Amino acid sequence: MQIQALSFHSCNNLRVSGLQHVNSQKNHISINGCNDVDISHLKITAPEESPNTDGIDISASNHLHIHDSFIGTGDDCVAINGFSSYINISRVLCGPGHGISIGSLGKGGAYETVEEVHVEDCTFKGTMNGARIKTWKGGRGYARKISFERIRMINAGNPIIIDQTYEEYDAWSSSSSGDVEISDVSYKGVIGSSTDARAVYFNCGDGAGCRNIVVEDVEMTSAVAGKQLFAVCNNAHGTSSADRSPRVPCLLP
Repeated sequence: MQIQALSFHSCNNLRVSGLQHVNSQKNHISINGCNDVDISHLKITAPEESPNTDGIDISASNHLHIHDSFIGTGDDCVAINGFSSYINISRVLCGPGHGISIGSLGKGGAYETVEEVHVEDCTFKGTMNGARIKTWKGGRGYARKISFERIRMINAGNPIIIDQTYEEYDAWSSSSSGDVEISDVSYKGVIGSSTDARAVYFNCGDGAGCRNIVVEDVEMTSAVAGKQLFAVCNNAHGTSSADRSPRVPCLLP
């Protein structure tokens, strides 16, 4: 049986600093049902091909600050799951791995919420994804008031991605309608290089879609010489002031 390296449950005023984690069988650190948490100066590593080795997994927790750390694993550097709020992540170097993710939310039609997540001054290096929000089709609840600011991508895949059809062929999803509502999400000052030509992907559901998406001062180049970057949107509503590559003209009013 695979086990997590370190778990905290129902802790208040938790401080974690100066630890080094190597090759956990599963999640390296799990935070569940905690309030007022400060996590800093960690070094978390696992092989890029190791599955389910999230660096820090957060669920049902509030008022967390993760900062000044290196996380490079085979899965999410940080995963923010349901019923979590007021999560601040700053000065984290992420990579390899799957980026910093909100979700997945709404599996099996579950009601889940995440709000007030703010990621700033972070670097994604050689990651499969960058700033990601992922929800299951047929889920309920919301993800809102989320920001990514002053983010550097270094040869990152899927630098900016919202996917409301994560694992859309799940048995529940195929027979259910509705989506976890995604709103008030901003990307400001995202720079660097993308390994995918589709550098911005807002894949929102057929219902309400994603609302109030803001893209400002985004400037990336392709990691592949001569390729142009572009954005793809499906039922995503918002504004973009990006006048450099990639432009995001596909956002709906």
